[in-house]
Amino acid sequence: PHPIFTPAARPEGTFNSRGAEPPYLITARSLAEYLAMFGLAEKDIRGRILDCPGGAASFTAQACELGAEVVAVDPIYAAPAAEVAKHALAEAGRSSAWTTASAARYVWDFYGDAAGHHDSRRAAAQRFATDIVAHPLRYIAASLPALPFADNTFDLVLSSHLLFTYADRLDLAFHVAALTELARVSAGDVRVYPLVDHAGDRLDDLVAELRTELSRNGITSDIRPVEFEFQRGSNTMLVLE
Repeated sequence: PHPIFTPAARPEGTFNSRGAEPPYLITARSLAEYLAMFGLAEKDIRGRILDCPGGAASFTAQACELGAEVVAVDPIYAAPAAEVAKHALAEAGRSSAWTTASAARYVWDFYGDAAGHHDSRRAAAQRFATDIVAHPLRYIAASLPALPFADNTFDLVLSSHLLFTYADRLDLAFHVAALTELARVSAGDVRVYPLVDHAGDRLDDLVAELRTELSRNGITSDIRPVEFEFQRGSNTMLVLE
């Protein structure tokens, strides 16, 4: 059994179980993208790390190869591993089509161009698909704002493209509850990226109000720049310490 969490029998699940319609996009990002998004270097990939939500990212597989003990959490993992793997590969094409159709919203430098972005996402999805079948206990079916881990379980917690991204359907109360929960299970930093919504709109008022609420709960936060920008203006992350 996994030393951090021993899952019960996996229930059957649907692939749009993260929230209300329309379904949330299940994306496949690589270790290189994670390092850039969260301002990390490979030397930082050590100890116990939580990726929540993990989606179809290859980060868990690649970070484990570097010696870290990584757990990815996402409600999509409720379905059988082989089905999740198949779905991840299909979603890679949908993700690329989504971004290519709105190309002006994006800065393509990290990937070179739209084709490079597609190739990166496809490769990450393939790596994820292989890993979830080979190592299913790395992938836990759960949802924010309630995680099945003890306090201070992880040395580093990473969360991308759920909070803030879907601010049109996840309100302030959800953000406060989710970030408080991520802080609870972390013995180190919690890093959240990006701080814009899915359309690339800034969320300064939400971020400010959220930081105020977190401070009232005794959680210190900071906004830090990152040397990564795919959605235009998405070059900062929120860090809970």
